[in-house]
Amino acid sequence: MEYPITRLRRLRRTEALGNLVRETHLEPGALIYPLFLCPGEGVRKEIASMPGVFNVSVDEALKEAEEAASLGIGGLLLFGLPESKDEQATGAWADDGIVQRGVRALKQSSAAKKLVLIADVCLCEYTSHGHCGIVKKKEGGLEVDEYEIENDSSLALLSKTAVSLAKAGADIVAPSDMMDGRVGVIRDELDNEGLDLTAILSYAAKFASAFYGPFREAADSAPQFGDRRSYQMDPANLREAMREIDLDLGEGADMILMKPAMPYLDVIRAARERFDIPIGAYQVSGEYSMLKAALANGWLDPNRAMMESLLSIRRAGAGFIVTYFAKEAAKVLS
Repeated sequence: MEYPITRLRRLRRTEALGNLVRETHLEPGALIYPLFLCPGEGVRKEIASMPGVFNVSVDEALKEAEEAASLGIGGLLLFGLPESKDEQATGAWADDGIVQRGVRALKQSSAAKKLVLIADVCLCEYTSHGHCGIVKKKEGGLEVDEYEIENDSSLALLSKTAVSLAKAGADIVAPSDMMDGRVGVIRDELDNEGLDLTAILSYAAKFASAFYGPFREAADSAPQFGDRRSYQMDPANLREAMREIDLDLGEGADMILMKPAMPYLDVIRAARERFDIPIGAYQVSGEYSMLKAALANGWLDPNRAMMESLLSIRRAGAGFIVTYFAKEAAKVLS
Protein backbone atom coordinates (compact mmCIF):
# COMPACT_ATOMS: atom_id res chain seq x y z
CA MET A 1 0.00 0.00 0.00
CA GLU A 2 1.27 3.46 -0.89
CA TYR A 3 0.97 6.13 1.74
CA PRO A 4 0.65 9.85 1.12
CA ILE A 5 3.79 11.93 1.52
CA THR A 6 1.84 14.60 3.42
CA ARG A 7 0.15 13.55 6.65
CA LEU A 8 -1.24 16.49 8.53
CA ARG A 9 -1.79 14.44 11.65
CA ARG A 10 1.98 14.19 12.14
CA LEU A 11 1.83 17.65 13.71
CA ARG A 12 -1.09 16.65 15.95
CA ARG A 13 0.75 13.72 17.50
CA THR A 14 1.64 15.46 20.76
CA GLU A 15 0.38 18.49 22.64
CA ALA A 16 3.77 20.18 22.24
CA LEU A 17 3.67 19.75 18.46
CA GLY A 18 0.14 21.08 18.34
CA ASN A 19 1.09 24.13 20.38
CA LEU A 20 4.04 24.82 18.10
CA VAL A 21 1.93 25.06 14.94
CA ARG A 22 -1.23 26.57 16.43
CA GLU A 23 -2.51 29.35 14.18
CA THR A 24 -4.80 31.22 16.56
CA HIS A 25 -3.72 32.21 20.03
CA LEU A 26 -5.76 33.59 22.90
CA GLU A 27 -4.29 35.36 25.91
CA PRO A 28 -5.88 37.02 28.97
CA GLY A 29 -4.77 40.45 27.79
CA ALA A 30 -7.16 40.15 24.83
CA LEU A 31 -10.17 39.73 27.12
CA ILE A 32 -12.40 42.54 28.44
CA TYR A 33 -14.62 41.87 31.45
CA PRO A 34 -17.99 43.69 31.70
CA LEU A 35 -19.08 45.07 35.08
CA PHE A 36 -22.54 46.30 36.10
CA LEU A 37 -22.20 49.04 38.71
CA CYS A 38 -25.08 49.74 41.07
CA PRO A 39 -25.69 52.05 44.06
CA GLY A 40 -25.01 50.99 47.63
CA GLU A 41 -22.19 49.37 49.53
CA GLY A 42 -21.31 45.71 49.82
CA VAL A 43 -23.78 44.87 47.04
CA ARG A 44 -23.10 41.72 45.04
CA LYS A 45 -26.37 40.56 43.51
CA GLU A 46 -26.27 37.65 41.09
CA ILE A 47 -28.18 38.11 37.84
CA ALA A 48 -30.66 35.25 37.59
CA SER A 49 -30.29 34.72 33.83
CA MET A 50 -26.50 35.06 33.90
CA PRO A 51 -25.02 32.65 36.48
CA GLY A 52 -21.74 33.94 37.87
CA VAL A 53 -22.38 37.56 36.80
CA PHE A 54 -23.36 40.18 39.37
CA ASN A 55 -24.60 43.70 39.85
CA VAL A 56 -21.91 45.17 42.11
CA SER A 57 -21.51 48.33 44.15
CA VAL A 58 -18.36 50.39 43.62
CA ASP A 59 -16.52 48.85 46.58
CA GLU A 60 -17.20 45.38 45.20
CA ALA A 61 -16.15 46.54 41.73
CA LEU A 62 -12.75 47.41 43.18
CA LYS A 63 -12.38 43.78 44.28
CA GLU A 64 -13.38 42.60 40.81
CA ALA A 65 -10.79 44.91 39.27
CA GLU A 66 -8.05 43.58 41.52
CA GLU A 67 -8.90 40.01 40.54
CA ALA A 68 -9.08 40.89 36.85
CA ALA A 69 -5.70 42.61 37.01
CA SER A 70 -4.12 39.67 38.83
CA LEU A 71 -5.37 37.35 36.06
CA GLY A 72 -3.83 39.53 33.36
CA ILE A 73 -7.19 40.53 31.85
CA GLY A 74 -6.91 43.48 29.48
CA GLY A 75 -9.63 45.75 30.80
CA LEU A 76 -13.13 46.38 32.09
CA LEU A 77 -16.25 47.55 30.27
CA LEU A 78 -18.44 49.50 32.67
CA PHE A 79 -22.23 49.77 32.69
CA GLY A 80 -24.38 51.51 35.27
CA LEU A 81 -27.67 51.11 37.09
CA PRO A 82 -28.68 54.57 38.34
CA GLU A 83 -30.59 55.44 41.49
CA SER A 84 -33.41 56.87 39.36
CA LYS A 85 -34.38 57.25 35.72
CA ASP A 86 -35.97 60.02 33.66
CA GLU A 87 -36.66 60.92 30.04
CA GLN A 88 -33.40 62.89 29.75
CA ALA A 89 -31.17 60.04 31.02
CA THR A 90 -29.72 62.37 33.66
CA GLY A 91 -27.88 59.55 35.41
CA ALA A 92 -25.85 58.87 32.27
CA TRP A 93 -24.13 62.26 32.16
CA ALA A 94 -24.29 63.51 35.76
CA ASP A 95 -20.89 64.16 37.34
CA ASP A 96 -21.89 61.97 40.28
CA GLY A 97 -23.44 59.24 38.12
CA ILE A 98 -22.81 55.67 39.17
CA VAL A 99 -20.27 54.91 36.41
CA GLN A 100 -18.52 58.24 36.90
CA ARG A 101 -18.11 57.41 40.60
CA GLY A 102 -16.93 53.94 39.70
CA VAL A 103 -14.35 55.18 37.21
CA ARG A 104 -12.89 57.64 39.73
CA ALA A 105 -12.62 54.94 42.38
CA LEU A 106 -11.10 52.43 39.96
CA LYS A 107 -8.55 54.99 38.77
CA GLN A 108 -7.33 55.32 42.35
CA SER A 109 -6.94 51.57 42.78
CA SER A 110 -3.75 49.59 42.41
CA ALA A 111 -5.33 47.72 39.50
CA ALA A 112 -5.76 50.88 37.42
CA LYS A 113 -2.31 50.72 35.83
CA LYS A 114 -2.92 47.18 34.59
CA LEU A 115 -6.45 47.62 33.24
CA VAL A 116 -7.97 49.66 30.45
CA LEU A 117 -11.20 51.27 31.68
CA ILE A 118 -13.86 51.43 28.96
CA ALA A 119 -17.10 53.26 29.71
CA ASP A 120 -20.20 52.32 27.73
CA VAL A 121 -21.97 55.38 26.31
CA CYS A 122 -25.69 54.83 25.92
CA LEU A 123 -28.92 56.11 27.43
CA CYS A 124 -31.07 52.98 27.69
CA GLU A 125 -30.04 52.13 31.28
CA TYR A 126 -30.87 55.67 32.37
CA THR A 127 -34.09 56.54 30.53
CA SER A 128 -37.49 55.86 32.04
CA HIS A 129 -38.64 54.35 28.73
CA GLY A 130 -35.55 52.16 28.17
CA HIS A 131 -34.69 53.42 24.70
CA CYS A 132 -31.23 54.55 23.60
CA GLY A 133 -32.29 58.07 22.66
CA ILE A 134 -34.89 60.79 23.10
CA VAL A 135 -38.42 59.52 22.44
CA LYS A 136 -40.89 61.71 20.60
CA LYS A 137 -44.53 60.89 19.99
CA LYS A 138 -45.33 60.89 16.30
CA GLU A 139 -47.45 63.81 15.23
CA GLY A 140 -51.08 62.79 15.47
CA GLY A 141 -50.13 59.50 17.12
CA LEU A 142 -52.59 58.16 19.64
CA GLU A 143 -51.24 54.69 20.41
CA VAL A 144 -48.32 53.88 22.69
CA ASP A 145 -46.31 52.44 19.78
CA GLU A 146 -46.71 55.58 17.66
CA TYR A 147 -43.36 57.07 18.58
CA GLU A 148 -39.95 57.69 17.11
CA ILE A 149 -36.44 57.87 18.54
CA GLU A 150 -35.08 61.30 17.69
CA ASN A 151 -31.59 60.91 16.30
CA ASP A 152 -30.14 64.43 16.34
CA SER A 153 -31.51 65.58 19.70
CA SER A 154 -30.15 62.39 21.26
CA LEU A 155 -26.61 63.22 20.11
CA ALA A 156 -26.34 66.12 22.57
CA LEU A 157 -27.00 63.82 25.53
CA LEU A 158 -24.70 61.11 24.20
CA SER A 159 -21.80 63.51 23.72
CA LYS A 160 -22.48 65.01 27.16
CA THR A 161 -22.31 61.51 28.61
CA ALA A 162 -19.04 60.72 26.83
CA VAL A 163 -17.40 63.94 28.05
CA SER A 164 -18.56 63.29 31.63
CA LEU A 165 -17.11 59.77 31.59
CA ALA A 166 -13.85 60.91 30.03
CA LYS A 167 -13.47 63.65 32.65
CA ALA A 168 -14.00 61.01 35.34
CA GLY A 169 -11.01 59.15 33.94
CA ALA A 170 -12.27 56.60 31.40
CA ASP A 171 -9.50 55.59 29.00
CA ILE A 172 -11.99 54.78 26.26
CA VAL A 173 -15.60 55.80 25.69
CA ALA A 174 -17.73 53.30 23.79
CA PRO A 175 -20.93 54.60 22.17
CA SER A 176 -23.36 51.70 21.77
CA ASP A 177 -26.58 53.57 20.93
CA MET A 178 -26.38 53.32 17.11
CA MET A 179 -27.59 56.87 16.51
CA ASP A 180 -26.29 58.21 13.18
CA GLY A 181 -23.46 60.71 13.53
CA ARG A 182 -22.79 60.13 17.21
CA VAL A 183 -19.08 59.36 16.82
CA GLY A 184 -18.40 62.67 15.09
CA VAL A 185 -20.29 64.70 17.69
CA ILE A 186 -18.58 62.86 20.56
CA ARG A 187 -15.13 63.37 18.97
CA ASP A 188 -15.80 67.09 18.56
CA GLU A 189 -16.99 67.52 22.14
CA LEU A 190 -14.10 65.53 23.60
CA ASP A 191 -11.61 67.63 21.63
CA ASN A 192 -13.33 70.87 22.63
CA GLU A 193 -12.97 69.86 26.29
CA GLY A 194 -9.25 69.11 25.93
CA LEU A 195 -9.90 65.36 26.01
CA ASP A 196 -8.34 64.70 22.64
CA LEU A 197 -6.42 61.67 23.94
CA THR A 198 -9.57 59.83 25.02
CA ALA A 199 -10.17 57.06 22.50
CA ILE A 200 -13.53 56.13 20.99
CA LEU A 201 -14.49 52.48 20.66
CA SER A 202 -17.57 52.51 18.46
CA TYR A 203 -20.13 49.73 18.52
CA ALA A 204 -20.06 50.22 14.76
CA ALA A 205 -22.03 47.11 13.86
CA LYS A 206 -24.60 46.44 16.55
CA PHE A 207 -27.43 44.22 15.39
CA ALA A 208 -31.01 44.14 16.67
CA SER A 209 -30.43 40.73 18.19
CA ALA A 210 -32.48 38.33 20.29
CA PHE A 211 -29.27 37.51 22.19
CA TYR A 212 -29.41 40.67 24.35
CA GLY A 213 -32.21 39.39 26.60
CA PRO A 214 -30.24 38.58 29.76
CA PHE A 215 -28.33 41.89 29.54
CA ARG A 216 -31.59 43.78 29.80
CA GLU A 217 -32.21 42.08 33.12
CA ALA A 218 -28.66 42.83 34.25
CA ALA A 219 -28.81 46.51 33.28
CA ASP A 220 -32.57 46.98 33.82
CA SER A 221 -32.70 48.43 30.31
CA ALA A 222 -35.57 46.68 28.52
CA PRO A 223 -37.65 49.10 26.39
CA GLN A 224 -40.98 49.90 28.04
CA PHE A 225 -42.62 49.86 24.61
CA GLY A 226 -41.66 48.87 21.09
CA ASP A 227 -38.18 47.62 20.24
CA ARG A 228 -34.87 48.91 18.90
CA ARG A 229 -35.07 47.74 15.32
CA SER A 230 -35.43 51.29 13.99
CA TYR A 231 -31.87 52.13 15.06
CA GLN A 232 -30.02 48.84 15.59
CA MET A 233 -29.07 46.87 12.50
CA ASP A 234 -31.06 44.23 10.63
CA PRO A 235 -29.38 40.85 11.34
CA ALA A 236 -29.66 40.04 7.63
CA ASN A 237 -27.36 42.86 6.47
CA LEU A 238 -23.61 42.36 6.15
CA ARG A 239 -22.85 45.03 3.53
CA GLU A 240 -24.69 47.62 5.61
CA ALA A 241 -22.42 46.73 8.54
CA MET A 242 -19.41 47.67 6.41
CA ARG A 243 -21.06 51.02 5.62
CA GLU A 244 -21.68 51.65 9.33
CA ILE A 245 -18.03 50.94 10.12
CA ASP A 246 -16.83 53.13 7.27
CA LEU A 247 -18.95 56.05 8.47
CA ASP A 248 -17.82 55.73 12.09
CA LEU A 249 -14.16 55.61 11.10
CA GLY A 250 -14.69 58.70 8.97
CA GLU A 251 -16.14 60.47 12.00
CA GLY A 252 -13.12 59.67 14.17
CA ALA A 253 -13.62 56.25 15.77
CA ASP A 254 -10.30 54.76 16.90
CA MET A 255 -11.55 51.19 17.30
CA ILE A 256 -14.70 49.27 16.45
CA LEU A 257 -16.74 46.63 18.23
CA MET A 258 -18.95 43.99 16.65
CA LYS A 259 -22.02 42.87 18.62
CA PRO A 260 -23.09 40.04 19.01
CA ALA A 261 -20.11 37.83 18.22
CA MET A 262 -20.76 34.14 17.51
CA PRO A 263 -23.90 34.58 15.35
CA TYR A 264 -21.98 37.21 13.33
CA LEU A 265 -18.55 35.66 12.78
CA ASP A 266 -18.86 36.35 9.06
CA VAL A 267 -19.31 40.07 9.80
CA ILE A 268 -16.19 40.08 12.01
CA ARG A 269 -14.23 38.36 9.24
CA ALA A 270 -15.47 40.77 6.56
CA ALA A 271 -14.52 43.76 8.73
CA ARG A 272 -11.08 42.31 9.47
CA GLU A 273 -10.36 41.82 5.78
CA ARG A 274 -11.51 45.32 4.86
CA PHE A 275 -10.33 47.61 7.68
CA ASP A 276 -6.84 47.98 9.14
CA ILE A 277 -7.95 49.15 12.57
CA PRO A 278 -8.34 47.48 15.99
CA ILE A 279 -11.47 45.31 15.94
CA GLY A 280 -13.16 43.77 18.96
CA ALA A 281 -16.22 41.60 19.38
CA TYR A 282 -18.73 41.36 22.22
CA GLN A 283 -19.75 37.84 23.23
CA VAL A 284 -23.08 39.05 24.55
CA SER A 285 -25.26 37.94 27.43
CA GLY A 286 -27.40 35.53 25.42
CA GLU A 287 -24.33 33.75 24.08
CA TYR A 288 -22.97 33.43 27.62
CA SER A 289 -26.27 32.31 29.16
CA MET A 290 -26.91 29.80 26.39
CA LEU A 291 -23.57 28.14 27.03
CA LYS A 292 -23.99 28.33 30.80
CA ALA A 293 -27.36 26.56 30.55
CA ALA A 294 -25.82 23.75 28.49
CA LEU A 295 -22.91 23.47 30.91
CA ALA A 296 -25.23 23.35 33.92
CA ASN A 297 -27.03 20.40 32.34
CA GLY A 298 -23.79 18.58 31.67
CA TRP A 299 -24.31 18.67 27.92
CA LEU A 300 -20.93 20.24 27.13
CA ASP A 301 -17.45 20.12 28.60
CA PRO A 302 -17.17 23.48 30.43
CA ASN A 303 -13.61 24.54 29.66
CA ARG A 304 -13.51 23.15 26.14
CA ALA A 305 -16.83 24.72 25.13
CA MET A 306 -15.90 28.09 26.64
CA MET A 307 -12.47 28.20 25.02
CA GLU A 308 -13.73 26.95 21.66
CA SER A 309 -16.34 29.72 21.58
CA LEU A 310 -13.70 32.36 22.32
CA LEU A 311 -11.23 30.93 19.81
CA SER A 312 -13.90 31.03 17.09
CA ILE A 313 -14.32 34.77 17.68
CA ARG A 314 -10.57 35.35 17.73
CA ARG A 315 -10.10 33.22 14.59
CA ALA A 316 -12.75 35.24 12.76
CA GLY A 317 -10.58 38.33 13.25
CA ALA A 318 -11.36 39.95 16.60
CA GLY A 319 -8.25 41.35 18.24
CA PHE A 320 -9.98 41.54 21.60
CA ILE A 321 -13.14 40.05 23.05
CA VAL A 322 -15.62 41.45 25.55
CA THR A 323 -16.89 38.41 27.42
CA TYR A 324 -18.48 37.42 30.72
CA PHE A 325 -16.19 34.38 30.58
CA ALA A 326 -13.11 36.62 30.92
CA LYS A 327 -12.13 35.56 34.43
CA GLU A 328 -12.85 31.87 33.85
CA ALA A 329 -10.99 31.86 30.55
CA ALA A 330 -8.02 33.71 32.02
CA LYS A 331 -7.71 31.06 34.70
CA VAL A 332 -7.68 28.32 32.08
CA LEU A 333 -5.09 30.20 30.01
CA SER A 334 -2.83 30.63 33.03
